[in-house]
Amino acid sequence: MLRFLLIILWIVLIMGIIGIPALLVLGLIWLFNKDLELRLALRYVRVILGGITWLAGEKIVPIGLENIPDHESVLFISNHRSLFDIFTAYRFFKGPTACISKIEWSRIPILKQWMDTIRTIYLDRSSVRAGLKATAKAEELLKKDISIWVCPEGTRSHSQELLPFHEGSFRSAFQTGKRIVPFTLTHTDDIFEKHRPFVRRATVTIAFGKPIETTGLNKEERKELVEAIRAQIQTTYNELN
Repeated sequence: MLRFLLIILWIVLIMGIIGIPALLVLGLIWLFNKDLELRLALRYVRVILGGITWLAGEKIVPIGLENIPDHESVLFISNHRSLFDIFTAYRFFKGPTACISKIEWSRIPILKQWMDTIRTIYLDRSSVRAGLKATAKAEELLKKDISIWVCPEGTRSHSQELLPFHEGSFRSAFQTGKRIVPFTLTHTDDIFEKHRPFVRRATVTIAFGKPIETTGLNKEERKELVEAIRAQIQTTYNELN
Protein backbone atom coordinates (compact mmCIF):
# COMPACT_ATOMS: atom_id res chain seq x y z
CA MET A 1 0.00 0.00 0.00
CA LEU A 2 2.94 2.35 0.68
CA ARG A 3 4.05 2.21 -2.97
CA PHE A 4 0.52 3.01 -4.14
CA LEU A 5 0.32 6.04 -1.83
CA LEU A 6 3.75 7.29 -2.92
CA ILE A 7 2.71 7.04 -6.57
CA ILE A 8 -0.47 9.03 -5.86
CA LEU A 9 1.56 11.71 -4.06
CA TRP A 10 4.03 11.84 -6.97
CA ILE A 11 1.21 12.27 -9.49
CA VAL A 12 -0.41 15.04 -7.43
CA LEU A 13 2.93 16.83 -7.07
CA ILE A 14 4.31 16.51 -10.59
CA MET A 15 1.06 16.80 -12.54
CA GLY A 16 -0.79 19.18 -10.24
CA ILE A 17 1.24 21.36 -7.89
CA ILE A 18 4.21 21.68 -10.25
CA GLY A 19 2.39 20.55 -13.37
CA ILE A 20 -0.27 23.26 -13.58
CA PRO A 21 2.27 26.10 -13.84
CA ALA A 22 4.22 23.94 -16.30
CA LEU A 23 1.07 23.57 -18.43
CA LEU A 24 0.66 27.34 -18.49
CA VAL A 25 4.26 27.79 -19.65
CA LEU A 26 3.80 25.12 -22.33
CA GLY A 27 0.64 26.86 -23.48
CA LEU A 28 2.54 30.10 -23.99
CA ILE A 29 5.30 28.30 -25.89
CA TRP A 30 2.65 26.61 -28.07
CA LEU A 31 1.49 30.03 -29.29
CA PHE A 32 4.93 30.71 -30.82
CA ASN A 33 6.58 27.34 -31.45
CA LYS A 34 4.44 24.19 -31.48
CA ASP A 35 7.39 21.88 -32.19
CA LEU A 36 9.30 23.15 -29.16
CA GLU A 37 6.19 22.88 -27.00
CA LEU A 38 5.76 19.23 -28.04
CA ARG A 39 9.40 18.35 -27.36
CA LEU A 40 9.30 19.93 -23.90
CA ALA A 41 5.98 18.30 -23.08
CA LEU A 42 7.32 14.89 -24.06
CA ARG A 43 10.33 15.32 -21.78
CA TYR A 44 8.14 16.31 -18.88
CA VAL A 45 5.72 13.42 -19.43
CA ARG A 46 8.65 10.98 -19.51
CA VAL A 47 9.73 12.36 -16.11
CA ILE A 48 6.20 11.76 -14.79
CA LEU A 49 6.07 8.20 -16.09
CA GLY A 50 9.63 7.38 -15.10
CA GLY A 51 8.89 8.47 -11.53
CA ILE A 52 5.88 6.15 -11.41
CA THR A 53 7.85 3.10 -12.58
CA TRP A 54 10.69 3.90 -10.14
CA LEU A 55 8.34 4.21 -7.18
CA ALA A 56 6.62 0.98 -8.24
CA GLY A 57 9.94 -0.86 -8.16
CA GLU A 58 9.51 -1.93 -11.77
CA LYS A 59 12.53 -3.46 -13.50
CA ILE A 60 12.36 -3.15 -17.28
CA VAL A 61 14.20 -5.48 -19.66
CA PRO A 62 14.17 -3.94 -23.17
CA ILE A 63 14.77 -6.04 -26.28
CA GLY A 64 15.14 -4.91 -29.89
CA LEU A 65 15.58 -1.18 -29.31
CA GLU A 66 17.58 -1.06 -32.54
CA ASN A 67 14.33 -1.80 -34.39
CA ILE A 68 12.82 1.58 -33.46
CA PRO A 69 13.39 4.02 -36.35
CA ASP A 70 15.18 7.27 -35.52
CA HIS A 71 13.90 9.72 -38.09
CA GLU A 72 10.48 8.63 -39.27
CA SER A 73 6.99 8.33 -37.88
CA VAL A 74 5.59 4.81 -37.53
CA LEU A 75 2.55 3.03 -36.18
CA PHE A 76 3.43 1.17 -32.98
CA ILE A 77 1.25 -1.87 -32.33
CA SER A 78 1.29 -3.79 -29.05
CA ASN A 79 -0.67 -6.04 -26.76
CA HIS A 80 -2.40 -4.43 -23.77
CA ARG A 81 -2.28 -5.82 -20.24
CA SER A 82 -2.10 -2.94 -17.78
CA LEU A 83 -2.11 0.75 -16.96
CA PHE A 84 1.63 0.23 -16.56
CA ASP A 85 1.95 -0.46 -20.30
CA ILE A 86 2.20 3.26 -21.03
CA PHE A 87 4.43 3.95 -18.03
CA THR A 88 6.77 1.25 -19.32
CA ALA A 89 6.78 1.79 -23.07
CA TYR A 90 6.69 5.54 -23.52
CA ARG A 91 10.30 6.18 -22.53
CA PHE A 92 11.55 4.01 -25.40
CA PHE A 93 9.89 5.88 -28.27
CA LYS A 94 12.64 7.88 -29.97
CA GLY A 95 10.50 10.57 -31.58
CA PRO A 96 7.22 12.32 -30.79
CA THR A 97 4.56 9.66 -30.26
CA ALA A 98 0.83 10.06 -29.66
CA CYS A 99 -1.37 7.41 -28.10
CA ILE A 100 -4.90 6.40 -28.96
CA SER A 101 -6.81 6.30 -25.69
CA LYS A 102 -10.38 5.61 -24.65
CA ILE A 103 -12.41 8.79 -24.30
CA GLU A 104 -13.13 8.18 -20.61
CA TRP A 105 -9.61 9.39 -19.72
CA SER A 106 -10.35 12.78 -21.29
CA ARG A 107 -12.95 13.44 -18.58
CA ILE A 108 -10.35 13.66 -15.81
CA PRO A 109 -9.18 17.27 -15.28
CA ILE A 110 -5.42 17.96 -15.43
CA LEU A 111 -4.78 14.44 -16.76
CA LYS A 112 -6.56 15.44 -19.97
CA GLN A 113 -4.44 18.58 -20.29
CA TRP A 114 -1.25 16.54 -20.01
CA MET A 115 -2.53 13.94 -22.46
CA ASP A 116 -3.37 16.76 -24.86
CA THR A 117 0.22 18.05 -24.76
CA ILE A 118 1.48 14.79 -26.26
CA ARG A 119 -1.31 14.87 -28.91
CA THR A 120 -3.37 12.00 -27.50
CA ILE A 121 -6.24 10.88 -29.74
CA TYR A 122 -9.41 10.02 -27.81
CA LEU A 123 -11.57 7.18 -29.09
CA ASP A 124 -15.24 6.74 -28.30
CA ARG A 125 -15.68 3.02 -28.91
CA SER A 126 -19.46 3.32 -28.97
CA SER A 127 -19.44 5.51 -32.10
CA VAL A 128 -18.41 4.44 -35.59
CA ARG A 129 -18.20 8.08 -36.63
CA ALA A 130 -15.87 8.85 -33.74
CA GLY A 131 -13.68 5.94 -34.80
CA LEU A 132 -13.36 7.34 -38.29
CA LYS A 133 -12.44 10.75 -36.88
CA ALA A 134 -9.77 9.17 -34.67
CA THR A 135 -8.32 7.36 -37.69
CA ALA A 136 -8.25 10.60 -39.70
CA LYS A 137 -6.47 12.35 -36.84
CA ALA A 138 -3.93 9.54 -36.63
CA GLU A 139 -3.24 9.84 -40.36
CA GLU A 140 -2.75 13.59 -39.97
CA LEU A 141 -0.23 13.14 -37.15
CA LEU A 142 1.69 10.42 -39.00
CA LYS A 143 2.07 12.76 -41.96
CA LYS A 144 3.46 15.38 -39.55
CA ASP A 145 6.15 12.91 -38.41
CA ILE A 146 4.43 12.11 -35.12
CA SER A 147 4.23 8.38 -34.48
CA ILE A 148 1.09 6.68 -33.20
CA TRP A 149 0.78 3.93 -30.60
CA VAL A 150 -2.37 1.83 -30.58
CA CYS A 151 -3.37 -1.39 -28.82
CA PRO A 152 -5.65 -3.15 -31.33
CA GLU A 153 -7.15 -5.52 -28.76
CA GLY A 154 -9.23 -2.53 -27.70
CA THR A 155 -9.07 -3.30 -23.98
CA ARG A 156 -6.79 -4.87 -21.41
CA SER A 157 -6.41 -8.64 -21.46
CA HIS A 158 -4.99 -10.63 -18.54
CA SER A 159 -5.15 -14.06 -20.15
CA GLN A 160 -2.28 -15.75 -21.94
CA GLU A 161 -4.14 -15.44 -25.25
CA LEU A 162 -4.34 -12.08 -27.02
CA LEU A 163 -7.78 -10.79 -27.88
CA PRO A 164 -8.68 -10.40 -31.58
CA PHE A 165 -7.10 -7.36 -33.25
CA HIS A 166 -9.37 -4.67 -34.69
CA GLU A 167 -8.35 -4.07 -38.30
CA GLY A 168 -9.32 -0.40 -38.02
CA SER A 169 -6.39 0.12 -35.65
CA PHE A 170 -4.06 -0.40 -38.62
CA ARG A 171 -5.90 1.84 -41.09
CA SER A 172 -3.78 4.95 -40.50
CA ALA A 173 -0.63 3.06 -41.51
CA PHE A 174 -2.28 1.54 -44.57
CA GLN A 175 -3.61 4.93 -45.69
CA THR A 176 -0.31 6.77 -45.25
CA GLY A 177 2.13 3.99 -46.19
CA LYS A 178 3.91 4.31 -42.85
CA ARG A 179 5.70 1.31 -41.44
CA ILE A 180 4.39 -0.68 -38.47
CA VAL A 181 6.59 -1.52 -35.48
CA PRO A 182 5.07 -4.30 -33.35
CA PHE A 183 6.13 -4.74 -29.76
CA THR A 184 5.25 -7.04 -26.89
CA LEU A 185 4.82 -6.35 -23.18
CA THR A 186 4.91 -8.98 -20.45
CA HIS A 187 4.09 -8.92 -16.72
CA THR A 188 2.97 -5.29 -16.53
CA ASP A 189 -0.24 -6.44 -14.82
CA ASP A 190 1.87 -8.14 -12.13
CA ILE A 191 2.61 -4.66 -10.78
CA PHE A 192 -0.92 -3.52 -10.00
CA GLU A 193 -3.96 -5.08 -11.68
CA LYS A 194 -3.57 -8.58 -10.25
CA HIS A 195 -3.65 -7.35 -6.65
CA ARG A 196 -5.02 -3.82 -6.62
CA PRO A 197 -4.77 -1.50 -4.70
CA PHE A 198 -1.34 -2.91 -3.84
CA VAL A 199 1.64 -2.07 -6.06
CA ARG A 200 4.36 -4.72 -6.12
CA ARG A 201 7.77 -5.11 -7.69
CA ALA A 202 7.91 -6.91 -11.01
CA THR A 203 10.30 -7.51 -13.86
CA VAL A 204 8.75 -6.43 -17.16
CA THR A 205 10.00 -7.23 -20.65
CA ILE A 206 9.34 -5.01 -23.66
CA ALA A 207 10.40 -6.47 -27.00
CA PHE A 208 10.31 -4.46 -30.24
CA GLY A 209 10.06 -6.26 -33.57
CA LYS A 210 11.44 -5.10 -36.91
CA PRO A 211 9.51 -2.46 -38.87
CA ILE A 212 6.99 -3.87 -41.34
CA GLU A 213 6.21 -2.27 -44.71
CA THR A 214 2.57 -1.43 -45.50
CA THR A 215 2.66 -0.01 -49.02
CA GLY A 216 1.18 -1.74 -52.04
CA LEU A 217 -1.10 -4.12 -50.14
CA ASN A 218 -4.56 -5.05 -51.35
CA LYS A 219 -7.51 -5.60 -49.01
CA GLU A 220 -6.85 -9.29 -48.49
CA GLU A 221 -3.15 -8.76 -47.90
CA ARG A 222 -3.94 -6.13 -45.26
CA LYS A 223 -6.15 -8.59 -43.39
CA GLU A 224 -3.40 -11.19 -43.56
CA LEU A 225 -0.87 -8.68 -42.23
CA VAL A 226 -3.09 -7.83 -39.25
CA GLU A 227 -3.31 -11.52 -38.36
CA ALA A 228 0.41 -12.02 -38.95
CA ILE A 229 1.28 -9.18 -36.57
CA ARG A 230 -1.07 -10.55 -33.92
CA ALA A 231 0.54 -13.97 -34.30
CA GLN A 232 4.01 -12.43 -34.03
CA ILE A 233 3.15 -10.60 -30.80
CA GLN A 234 1.49 -13.72 -29.40
CA THR A 235 4.53 -15.86 -30.21
CA THR A 236 6.90 -13.33 -28.62
CA TYR A 237 4.67 -13.14 -25.54
CA ASN A 238 4.67 -16.92 -25.19
CA GLU A 239 8.47 -17.07 -25.55
CA LEU A 240 9.07 -14.34 -22.94
CA ASN A 241 6.59 -15.61 -20.38
